[in-house]
Amino acid sequence: MLKGIYNNVDFYKKALDGTWERNKIISNNIANENTPNYKRKIVSFEDQLKNSIASQRINLTKTNEKHITRGTDKFSPSISVDKSLSYRIDGNNVNIDTESADLAKNTIMYEALIKQVTSEFDKIKNVITEGSK
Repeated sequence: MLKGIYNNVDFYKKALDGTWERNKIISNNIANENTPNYKRKIVSFEDQLKNSIASQRINLTKTNEKHITRGTDKFSPSISVDKSLSYRIDGNNVNIDTESADLAKNTIMYEALIKQVTSEFDKIKNVITEGSK
């Protein structure tokens, strides 16, 4: 009866993991702003989440360990190195303004996800407390 009640929470958990990883990488980029030849790193996970949503629309039943898992089961944010040309002589391609803007954007996204998770738990709490009346 309660199967699937935490599906949305599981999805938000994956998104929070991705934004948390992105926050760490952006902070690392900012910390290495003055490191010669450092190349900024980028975290991407949104496409994986979109694919997991699409795969959840297909109701597959996993009856064997070797069956294909749902998209969220194998979620892991990917980290890539931005090998674009550097505008600096030392070979570093970190732009503090870009990193600061990305950090602010990521923080807003993280806070919005936290609000969604809180809302999901409020819904579950409401069902539990009001369902018995």
